Amino acid sequence: MHPRIRWGIIATGNIAGQFARDLALLPDHEVVAVGSRSLARAQAYAEEFGVRRAYGSYTDLVSDLDVDVVYVATPHSDHLATARLALEAGKAVLCEKALTANAREARELVSLAQEKRLFFMEAMWMRCNPLHLQLRDLIAGGSIGQPQTLHASMGFLAEYDPEGRLFAPELAGGALLDIGVYPVSLAHHLLGPPATVRATATLAPTGVDASVGMVFGYASGVVATLTGSIAGILPNDAAIGGTEGWIDIPRNFHDTTSLTVHREGKDPETYAVEKHGIGYTYEAIEVARCLREGLVESPLVSWADSLAVMDVLDGVREQIGVQYPNDVHSDDETPP
Repeated sequence: MHPRIRWGIIATGNIAGQFARDLALLPDHEVVAVGSRSLARAQAYAEEFGVRRAYGSYTDLVSDLDVDVVYVATPHSDHLATARLALEAGKAVLCEKALTANAREARELVSLAQEKRLFFMEAMWMRCNPLHLQLRDLIAGGSIGQPQTLHASMGFLAEYDPEGRLFAPELAGGALLDIGVYPVSLAHHLLGPPATVRATATLAPTGVDASVGMVFGYASGVVATLTGSIAGILPNDAAIGGTEGWIDIPRNFHDTTSLTVHREGKDPETYAVEKHGIGYTYEAIEVARCLREGLVESPLVSWADSLAVMDVLDGVREQIGVQYPNDVHSDDETPP
């Protein structure tokens, strides 16, 4: 393998820019190409971030022989077609969260990656944060006794735009897939798949969820209460309660740099890490490790975990009555 991990980035939105800034902090990573449906946007992105080549189609980008791994930063509705295009071109793929618009699409991509023996990972960067890995170890090690409750919220006030990616059903919009996936993924990371799921939501005029609340029940007796919203500002914090204490994860829990363990009769104990960039650096480092070791999936963000989360998201959407055009199978999904 080339001594540097050479990235091709598909799409030029805000998250693609943030990812490029974090990659610039890693000396063994380089963005060598960017692709967009608009050549002008690709060229503007390339100029801003010092990228050598700009393409006006996704097909041209995935055909670039210098690209080792493709980062898919399109709206959720395009994840299936775009990631499939890259995998079929023989490229490793890091695909933004939520992995796809529904679990059926996610399984299609995992099956294709298995068939091609190519690395494929959901960009759930929270799962690569060293503090979240330590959090899991603290809970598994009994630091707060037997877990009993989990709370997590994620929300912000978005300007309503019926055609924007957050509110348009055809773009798989809504709070659940955009930010509700973080609390759901946190719960899965710490507790595994729930035995029961109860959900309620307030829908935007377009029919997607503007705010969603979920209660997960587990066979162990743990109860998780999770919320997501694009209609109001939430604390964006998390807390795990147990029989011997609790753990607070402050705002913003998904990219936190500290957590505090509280135990009855003892002084609070705080764990902290120094933030490296926005936090996307952690997932990029994990991708590089897996590629260099010849792994097709990451143990930190496994295919099984991503599929289990997508199954839960599908179940929540069914309960709250949110449907996307991609929920109906289409064979005509190849992007330009």
